[in-house]
Amino acid sequence: MRILLFPFMVLLLGLSSCKKELSAEEQLVIDIEKINQYLSDNNLMAQSTDSGLHYIITEEGSGGHPTLQSTVTVRYKGYFLDGLIFNDSGTQTITFKLSDLITGWQEGIPLLQKGGKGTFLLPSALAYGTAGKGSIGPNTVLIFEIELVNF
Repeated sequence: MRILLFPFMVLLLGLSSCKKELSAEEQLVIDIEKINQYLSDNNLMAQSTDSGLHYIITEEGSGGHPTLQSTVTVRYKGYFLDGLIFNDSGTQTITFKLSDLITGWQEGIPLLQKGGKGTFLLPSALAYGTAGKGSIGPNTVLIFEIELVNF
């Protein structure tokens, strides 16, 4: 009897360890809950878009808004909800073609005007999604503080 139970137990353990992947909609709901909790915990008010991007314009700027076809020059800091910084341009400016960037930046940066600054809270699908990248794990909500220096 023991010999027959062992393979059955191994099969059950193997099946129970299979984790169902969440749908994009389910992941977005979880990400929005995390973003709302972060905003509440930090006493922040943000606007949001239909995609789930939450943003706070901290300095308006002037001179129009870039488009997806623009080349943008920015200063930025990227960090996790726990405050751990994963990337920071510091005082240096960095120039990118906006269309080459993650979806959250493609959507968020055009909300800024030249000289403007904002904080953008990106659901994971607008960042690095289910794959993650480098030190950024799968399904990770990211926060970016971005200054649009020029475009």
